[in-house]
Amino acid sequence: MTINLRQLAAFLAVVNAGSLGRAAAALNTTQPALSRTIKAMEAALGVPLFERHSTGMILTAYAQALQPHAELLLAESRNAVEEIDALRGLSKGTVRVGAVGSVVSHTLPLAIDRVLKRWPGLHVSIIEGVEDSLEKALLKREIDLAIAVSLRETEEISLIAESGWHDISSIVASTNHPLRQKPKLGMRDLQQQRWVMPPSNTMPRSEMQQMFLSKGIEPPEVVVETRSINAIKALVANADFLSYIPLPLYHMERRAKVIDALPVPGGMTKRHFSIFRRRDGLLPLPALKLLEELRRVVKQSHA
Repeated sequence: MTINLRQLAAFLAVVNAGSLGRAAAALNTTQPALSRTIKAMEAALGVPLFERHSTGMILTAYAQALQPHAELLLAESRNAVEEIDALRGLSKGTVRVGAVGSVVSHTLPLAIDRVLKRWPGLHVSIIEGVEDSLEKALLKREIDLAIAVSLRETEEISLIAESGWHDISSIVASTNHPLRQKPKLGMRDLQQQRWVMPPSNTMPRSEMQQMFLSKGIEPPEVVVETRSINAIKALVANADFLSYIPLPLYHMERRAKVIDALPVPGGMTKRHFSIFRRRDGLLPLPALKLLEELRRVVKQSHA
């Protein structure tokens, strides 16, 4: 029983596309040729991989068991080629990294600049998101490193190290918000205001709620949920919403005197970032290069 990488690539193309026709188009091959490849693979394994229906291809239990192994084998084969290219001096690898917005806006660009100066042939793929989306990106192999406040350590994801980087997150409002005229502003004064925040299963939302709960106050209702930092800042600046945002993400608005932290006791949190990876497989050389430069950038920023 032998299957090769070409067959695994064909198998995953059908899995992702859901039909032979769409998978054949994605692979730039014909549907009959792709069908023969899948049938040869099924014959080699001795099991059916798909149930064929007029509406598409349905994975069997055997295909579901094979899928994560196929993804790992193809990812590792790609990494192996990139490693060889790097050793030959071609450096054609890709740095695949995901990070929360405040890291993307400051620390990460500095580290990427250093990597590309030393290895100009590399390419970089960045995914910005909060913790739940970064976890999914790691598991789907869209990124090799994730920089976040906290991801769940599981059988599939492990902590590499504390990055040493931190930021300050604050409850923010527009600079002309009516609350700024209130003397002795407190957390209870914020309960009935309109809030815009990321979804409830995200770290920023949990941190905001904990700020209120730690003082024995019920967290405010969030009127608008969005993952878009631009939408959050627009609602804060133009519609008198409150939010909870890391300083690097509203640094320009603060300099322009449009958005700033509210002077409320307990409305500020210091956040520390860590770096995470998948447990299985080797960390690709381009990712290791970025990891080294991230540590240098952080070390120099604290010097």
